Amino acid sequence: MNTDAYLARIGYAGPRTPNDYTLAALQRAHLLAVPFENLDIGRGRPLALDADGLFAKIVTRRRGGFCYELNGLFARLLRALGYDVVLLAAGVARGDGSFGPEFDHMTLLVRPPQGQAGPWLVDVGFGDSFAQPLRLEANAVQTQDGRAYRLEEAAGRWTLFERQAGSAPWEPQYTFTLQPHNFSDYDGMCHYHQTSPDSHFTQGRVCSLATPAGRVTLSGMRLIRTEHGQRSEHTLPSESAVTDALHRHFGITLDD
Repeated sequence: MNTDAYLARIGYAGPRTPNDYTLAALQRAHLLAVPFENLDIGRGRPLALDADGLFAKIVTRRRGGFCYELNGLFARLLRALGYDVVLLAAGVARGDGSFGPEFDHMTLLVRPPQGQAGPWLVDVGFGDSFAQPLRLEANAVQTQDGRAYRLEEAAGRWTLFERQAGSAPWEPQYTFTLQPHNFSDYDGMCHYHQTSPDSHFTQGRVCSLATPAGRVTLSGMRLIRTEHGQRSEHTLPSESAVTDALHRHFGITLDD
């Protein structure tokens, strides 16, 4: 892997010493530079979990991706920098209170070198979620960017909860175990999410990127911006306007 090119892609020029401070800076930089998006799925372009192909897409062509792509490639970067990284399989929370199947989502367990803090839950592929690593510690409330997060553990299964602000209820995000997995283990669910009509990734276009002041999201034809807690939304008039918005807000130019 060309580590220098990857770090340049995410705009990171800080220290590379593998510790908890560097890890937090890398996660935030990644989320501010690389969008969560499913644009190739809507265009009928198959996605494969091939490390060289993902590097070409995300780093060279400056695209984004979804969890398997983003966390899969980020894991390679962290390993190249000296971190111990474990690929974890998670089931994403559903509206009815249940969770999706194993491998519904890829998240990461990261252990800095011996003597450093950790381990940490790290995720650059879950869209609008925690921007800095979370300590893998049961029942500890961890706050960042006006939100609170909590991890619960029961019989070896962990569940991530998020609370938006104040007295808002705790909402489950995903559940996982600490069982290590290989990158190829996610092939089946990666194929499902880009082909099944039941997958939310096949049901509409999404491209979303964190910004220093909030977030910008393209959902279908809607452009949604949040800045300092204030939300605005408008419908784009045409596909050419979508193309312009992708370039202007996300740095994406789709090749045909």
